[in-house]
Amino acid sequence: MGSAEPGTRGRTGSLALAVGAYVGARLVLVAVITAVLVLVGLPLLVALLVALILALPLSLVLFRPLRTRLNAEIAAATATRREQRERLRAELRGDAGTE
Repeated sequence: MGSAEPGTRGRTGSLALAVGAYVGARLVLVAVITAVLVLVGLPLLVALLVALILALPLSLVLFRPLRTRLNAEIAAATATRREQRERLRAELRGDAGTE
């Protein structure tokens, strides 16, 4: 039940890896900004709130390659699911030539 192509695009594992990498990178960014702000002298909660606000636009710029890879993985997974769904519907209709 693998992908029709031997490549890794569209597989659940590669999608999970792309999501994990992007989320992990964003969490590390928030942690770094929070640490810097705490070292400057802001209280932890205030530093965390400011870091969350600053991390959003920064992650859009800094992690563009990760986001692009994530979007490609989501598109490939969607295409794979669409292909499998159409194949199943064709089999249920009884169309000949489906494999």
